[in-house]
Amino acid sequence: MLSIADRTFRSRLLVGTGKFSSSAMMVAAIEASASEIVTVALRRIDLEDPGDDIMSMLSRDRYLFLPNTSGARDADEAVRLARMARASGGGEWLKLEVTPDPRTLLPDPVETLKATEILAAEGFKVMPYMNADPILALRLQDVGAVAVMPLGAPIGTNLGMITRFQIEIIIEQARVPVIVDAGLGAPSHAAEAMEIGADAVLVNTAIAVAGDPVRMARAFAMAVEAGRDAFESGLGRKQIEAVASSPTTGLDFLK
Repeated sequence: MLSIADRTFRSRLLVGTGKFSSSAMMVAAIEASASEIVTVALRRIDLEDPGDDIMSMLSRDRYLFLPNTSGARDADEAVRLARMARASGGGEWLKLEVTPDPRTLLPDPVETLKATEILAAEGFKVMPYMNADPILALRLQDVGAVAVMPLGAPIGTNLGMITRFQIEIIIEQARVPVIVDAGLGAPSHAAEAMEIGADAVLVNTAIAVAGDPVRMARAFAMAVEAGRDAFESGLGRKQIEAVASSPTTGLDFLK
């Protein structure tokens, strides 16, 4: 079970709602993923409108909606979006994104830390999207983040775990769940993140732009389970010399 703050979840796969060819395809893929946490950009929804396309097609009883501050350029803008969302019924859960550069969409570490401290003090359950910086991960935990979400690679690149070494350090030091977010382009990338001990992964682009998003969502779900099972089972130690898997003694009768 995945535990974040005061909630537990069966699935360790979080999914996004952007880039799908249609709302119907989005719903089908999310259902196939078996995810229980769905991220939604605050700029794309009207929380006060029960007829909003995304909000009306996904059940609040089945999914935890995780609003995100995608597009916020600094802490002040992110905090304002979060407060507006809560006032409109969006609740206290929040994926914090502060990305001032629209070309790279890399998170601003200074503004992310600032916004996390402000929002956590106001009772938000903040899950900040961050660079894979072990020191920053500790600071975010210190100011109240309920999970940290280091990037595997920049958003939408599908490059996989290019920050693996840093994420391994973050996992080793973490006091809260570590959710690898962004850049995972194939189920094997998700499995790799889980094999090194990540608590969960978040995937959007790789599912949404796939030739068959529903099958891809199922593939990611299976990969996450396989990776977690491998981590919990205890992976064999890597070494540079070959070691025979069959007996090398007692074969004198072959001479």
